Amino acid sequence: MTTTPEPTTPDTGLERWRLILGAAAERHTGPLGQGHAAQDAALDWLYGRDPDLARRGVRRSGTSTCRTGGDGPSPVTAIDWLDDIHRLFPKETIERLERDAVERYGIQEIVTDPAVLERVEPSPTLLRAVLRTKHLMNPQVLRLARRIVASVVKELLAKLQPEVRRAFHGTRSRKPSRVPLARDFDFRQTVRANLAHYQPAERRLLIERAHFHSRTQRHLTRWQLILLVDQSGSMAGSVIHSAVTAACLWGLPGLKTHLVAFDSNVVDLTSEVSDPVELLMRVQLGGGTDIARAVQYGADLVENPRRTIVALITDFYEGGDSYRLLRTVRGLVQQGSTVLGLAALDEDANPDYDRELAGRLAEAGAHIGAMTPGRLAEFVAERLGR
Repeated sequence: MTTTPEPTTPDTGLERWRLILGAAAERHTGPLGQGHAAQDAALDWLYGRDPDLARRGVRRSGTSTCRTGGDGPSPVTAIDWLDDIHRLFPKETIERLERDAVERYGIQEIVTDPAVLERVEPSPTLLRAVLRTKHLMNPQVLRLARRIVASVVKELLAKLQPEVRRAFHGTRSRKPSRVPLARDFDFRQTVRANLAHYQPAERRLLIERAHFHSRTQRHLTRWQLILLVDQSGSMAGSVIHSAVTAACLWGLPGLKTHLVAFDSNVVDLTSEVSDPVELLMRVQLGGGTDIARAVQYGADLVENPRRTIVALITDFYEGGDSYRLLRTVRGLVQQGSTVLGLAALDEDANPDYDRELAGRLAEAGAHIGAMTPGRLAEFVAERLGR
């Protein structure tokens, strides 16, 4: 009597390698199971359009990006693909796939098609894509895009606001305090002052008098923070995080915050700082870069130079007059203002900038570096606490 061999369970590790290497590896890894086959088709829809594959002679399976007539299945659309990846992959993978679709392959319908926008998962990548393409959107699409902006801004605010509060919260001082607050309890001084009341038999220390730290109070008076943000196409992440940072700093006692966006022109967005969603919907990425004009505009806003921080957020690729820029920065520093040149202002602070011009600005007296929004808030708090 012959028996039919039972089907073997696919090896999970080999299936993962098959997903990574593509159909060409199938003779070594074996075929994919039903679930992974669907994942492979979704990956192929996106990465199968990579021109490097054709140059290397790689033929991929699954849905081709070349559409021809015939009786075959309907071509997969962006909305079909989004439905598939949300069903097949975890959230972290979905965010990576959506980022590659928009930024690597320029599939703009993900942020310009109303039907797609209703299904897409809000993320910083999609927010950057919205900022780059919103000039192409009709009013209906803009309303849907605002949902992405509002969702991501809400998440960024929730992350940054506690960091800002910590930065501006009074720090402990070595001076004692007569106000008995549990958070300020001075354990070491209390033990030291009550050692005479130690009871060896019971191994207890009787506390006759507890000691507490005092806290310094930051004097936030007559300070200005002027944020000058490059809104050229490559600086989308910096624009987003500058808007959120300004919103977190807005309204702090004694701190007057300005937010100015620039490309070849200068736009003062200070009136919109309290509403970062509306602010970002007003930003238009792209255009040239005239850093000198923006810094001059910021210099004209200065009220008290010795209590002013001018934070220039840019990649330092100057399209205007670099000598005028250096002259203006040198003048601000000589007057007593603190000038920061920040090459990046996103959550990763990965800088990509013109190091030559940045070095010349440093020689003129500016502080050059890369700061996350939280570190910028700490820097401002330290200055204001002097």
